[in-house]
Amino acid sequence: VQLQASGGGLVQAAGSLRLSCEASGRTFSSYVMGWFRQAPGKEREFVAVISGNGDSTYYEDSVKGRFTISRDNAKNTVYLQMNSLKLEDTAVYYCASYRGAHVVFLRSYYDYWGQGTLVTVSS
Repeated sequence: VQLQASGGGLVQAAGSLRLSCEASGRTFSSYVMGWFRQAPGKEREFVAVISGNGDSTYYEDSVKGRFTISRDNAKNTVYLQMNSLKLEDTAVYYCASYRGAHVVFLRSYYDYWGQGTLVTVSS
């Protein structure tokens, strides 16, 4: 599985961005998809996750109500809609996947990672 993340950029605080992550392969719906982020000098942290059929999602507390994860299995793509962006959301955002049924937030579960896309929020 290869993952290609896109959609990052420079945005003002309170603005919005939508990240996309396209996956290769024909069994996309068998994979749980997650978004993680890594700010400068910090550990990579969990942001959001969605189950293979899209019925289950889970968010890190600081993004609840602002970010929405979704997927289009016909397009092999997962999205992260980010609204009301804050300065502290600045980071490189990574999509990741693992073949399974449960939404999990631990990095160690994920087998495949995209290359990352930079989101910079300015004041």
